[in-house]
Order: sequence, then structure tokens, then C-alpha cells
Amino acid sequence: MGIVEEAHNVKVLGSGKRCIVLAHGFGTDQSVWKHLVPHLLDEFRVIVYDNMGAGTTNPDYFDFERYSTLDGYAYDLLAILEELRVDSCIFVGHSVSAMIGTVASVSRPDLFTKIIMISASPRYLNDTEYFGGFEHEDLDQLFNAMAANYKAWCSGFAPMAVGGDMDSVAVQEFSRTLFNMRPDIALSVLQTIFHSDMRQILNLVTVPCHIIQSMKDLAVPVVVAEYLHQHLRSHSVVEVMPTEGHLPQLSSPDIVIPVILKHICLDITSKH
Repeated sequence: MGIVEEAHNVKVLGSGKRCIVLAHGFGTDQSVWKHLVPHLLDEFRVIVYDNMGAGTTNPDYFDFERYSTLDGYAYDLLAILEELRVDSCIFVGHSVSAMIGTVASVSRPDLFTKIIMISASPRYLNDTEYFGGFEHEDLDQLFNAMAANYKAWCSGFAPMAVGGDMDSVAVQEFSRTLFNMRPDIALSVLQTIFHSDMRQILNLVTVPCHIIQSMKDLAVPVVVAEYLHQHLRSHSVVEVMPTEGHLPQLSSPDIVIPVILKHICLDITSKH
């Protein structure tokens, strides 16, 4: 196993010829895909990994400067694909990883046959004629609460993000992975995500994009999915699911897994 693979806890599962990469969002790790992976093993070579800064990664490897933009994460993804000698993959990115995959695809479109985005947003802050869902004051409050008492913040944020009651398995699971992160790293990662603005790269994307979104999501308003659809240069399709929360693959797997599997098989380029 190479250095990059080890640092990101890369696992290669399944025995299919085609390759699929699953990338998680903030506060989680590769375990967020536990309901999806079993459905892919027969047909695909499945690659799962942890973003640097996840609680499962070595905090000593976290470079605050490198990960102050999404580019650092995109370089990591490309390094993983290179080390595993992947020449083409379907990329499934949840939350920030949807944008990380998009950034990577702009420099290396040949490596991606399609990008499946789950709960994705190019920008979380509201702007002139753009509704991302957050004002600067909202984010300042969020960051201050994180810095003041991380454990208490996790307990409050997890049920809001998942959109379930505190006793649900999905909330407990997200609380666990969230709490595994080192507090200063978690704060830095979330600041990078919430301050990112990827709108300007959307017209550079040439890889087909499948945009999957919950009807109700604390972090991403439904209009953001439509914004992505309108501004991506490549072919794209949107599916809004009757689910609630920012981690629907964890909280509503019975609805979400069939939708993801459908989009893995769906070819949106042949209709044009």
C-alpha cells in the first residue's frame, strides 16, 4: 500500500471491471457508505477513502494551509486515483466531496465518466441573486459555538444536520464521526467549506453530473440543486428525493440507495 492510500485509509472492494469511487462529506468518514457498498460489490471495483481531517485519519497529516481551499482535497483525490492506477471511474461525492470531485474533474476530465452529487452546494453563503441558505452572521455564530465547546456543539448540530431525533441511529452515527474529529481541525475544515465559492468553475465542467438532493436539508436549499443544473456546462440531471436531512444515505437508505443505484446506471448523454 502506498503512502497516499495509507494516509486516507483507502479500501478497494469488489471485483468488477468498472471502478466507482465513494467520497464522504464533512464530519463523516467512509462508513457513511455502509448501506450502499454491498449493492456495488458484484459489478464494481469500489474505492472508499477518508478525507484528510476526518476522525479516522492521522491529525499530524492535516496541513491547515493545504486544506484552506478545496484544491488540497482535489489533489488528494487525484493522487489516490493515480496510486491505484485508475484510468476511469464513476465518482459519487457527498456534500463537500461533490465539489471536490468537480474540481478534480476540471483538471482531469478523462478520469471521470460521471459525477453523482449528493447534497452538493457550490456556495453556502447568500449573495446578490444567489440563495445559498446562510448569512455571514449565521456562520459566525456557528464557528463561535464550535470554538467555545466542541462536544456541546456536536450534540446540537448532529440532529439538525441529519434531520432526525437525537435517538435515531443515523444521528448517533453522525455524532460519533463528528466527535472523532479534532476540534481545531473540524473548525478549520468547516470554515473552508462554508467560505468556499465554486460557482465560477461550473462552466468548466465537462463530465456528466447527476444532482441528488433531499427535499429538506439544513445546509443546502433545494434551489441550489437547480442552480447547479442551470450553470454546469456539462449534461446534468436533478432528482429531489422525498427525504429530510443532509446525510440521506445514512438516515433514509431505503429511499436513497435505489436512487443512487439508478443514477449509477443512467446515461444522460445519450438523449441529446
